[in-house]
Amino acid sequence: MVTQEPGTRERLREVDANLLFALHALLEERNLTRAGERLMMSQPAMSGALARLRKHFDDELLVRSGRGFELTPTAERLRPAVTDAVEAAEALLGNERAFAPATSAKRFAVSMSEYAMTVLAEPLARILTEQAPGCSITLDPLDLDREQIDAQLMRRDLIIAPLGFDFPGRSQPVSTDELVCLVDRQHPRLRDGALSLQDLHEMPHAVAEFTAAGPVRRPLEIELERNGIADRNVLVRVRSLLTLPFAVAGTDMCCFVPSRLARRCLDVLNLTAARTPLGPVNITEAAHWHPRRETDPSVVWLRQLLYDVAVTVEDEHS
Repeated sequence: MVTQEPGTRERLREVDANLLFALHALLEERNLTRAGERLMMSQPAMSGALARLRKHFDDELLVRSGRGFELTPTAERLRPAVTDAVEAAEALLGNERAFAPATSAKRFAVSMSEYAMTVLAEPLARILTEQAPGCSITLDPLDLDREQIDAQLMRRDLIIAPLGFDFPGRSQPVSTDELVCLVDRQHPRLRDGALSLQDLHEMPHAVAEFTAAGPVRRPLEIELERNGIADRNVLVRVRSLLTLPFAVAGTDMCCFVPSRLARRCLDVLNLTAARTPLGPVNITEAAHWHPRRETDPSVVWLRQLLYDVAVTVEDEHS
């Protein structure tokens, strides 16, 4: 746990409210541009705020490290007190900051898994435009580096990622999909569109591996093991779920992907979803958020909007 030097909170009391929020954004983002976007401040204005903060604390606070910035020891010691102060201010102002989507100009920031990006990004952006025409949303791919998950959770309003990977923070299930087995339409092992357990055991597989998963056993692995296939013949490993169908096309391999993703590439890649003796294997995408955003009116609204979008998507494919 980071300890605070005597006087840390006293020096924070001397910082005006605008600089306090700027300091909080800088300590979390560690980037002038992102901190400015978060507070809707220009980069020169954010640079000016940083200069005043450096003078006040007689410390650089952010120092260049490679292509990014690192916090100085003083900045690290400030973080807990700054977070407490900002959360207290937000809690005090919460009832006065009711979110009005029709008139707001908020810029949301959401990170998504590749699968969620293909399924939810378009309808989410479209409905956001309809209900909150002055708002915008920045969508970026989920950083699967386990060490970056905590930082990304703090910097984003929401993260959309599968359940089961033990992400920190709060979560809410959004949508469920079933995995299907993809193979080339001319695969010699296909019999009336189906594969046997022996086929699945002997065939080469292409799999997507995620560093964020760690040692967690995924639902497909559990189902394969239940059916006596604990040692798949994994020929190709990729880091991207979206590349799996392309890796399998025109080969004797198979792969398992969510059905909504599969439908988008069957005809384009000359693939088919083969029936198998395996039981249903479902995956659930969930919204994850930092506890400090639990009662933020705009994020509460965004979570409800995302849920409505997911229900619409599931109804369209049911």
